[in-house]
Amino acid sequence: MSTVTLQGNPFNTVGVLPSVGESAADFRLVKTDLSETTLADYKGARLVLNIFPSVDTGTCAMSVRKFNEQASSLVNTKVLCVSADLPFAAARFCGAEGIENVATGSSFRSSFGTEYGVEFVDGPLTGLLSRCVVVLDENGKVLYTEQVSETADEPDYAAAIAVL
Repeated sequence: MSTVTLQGNPFNTVGVLPSVGESAADFRLVKTDLSETTLADYKGARLVLNIFPSVDTGTCAMSVRKFNEQASSLVNTKVLCVSADLPFAAARFCGAEGIENVATGSSFRSSFGTEYGVEFVDGPLTGLLSRCVVVLDENGKVLYTEQVSETADEPDYAAAIAVL
């Protein structure tokens, strides 16, 4: 279990992020067209998992925008933005914002939050995902992780990009 804060109030997640050097757990997420995507879909490319509570908050939206900007310049790298938002919300946001360099995946009918240790288990965000970044190599090995200690803060984009 990990503890993070939201406006200074502590809340817990179901577990801890995978460790650097470990193989990432497989996942099933729902894309905007309601089909599923898995870790295997990204084999051969490096993958940035931008995990957050909801695209309908300012900080979460900013992380999608920032990774969208940076993703186009990354060689053999994909960015997957993961939240418990319904796929329709992600499609609406990306369409309105002109987001084209990242993919989105919804955890609404999967165990992603438990498998990656990022699902909130108490507080007002129970069931949503903690703000985290996980970077994987071409074979699904973890290169970098960050669980943002204050949920209202943005992740360290530069540190995540630097490992790539």
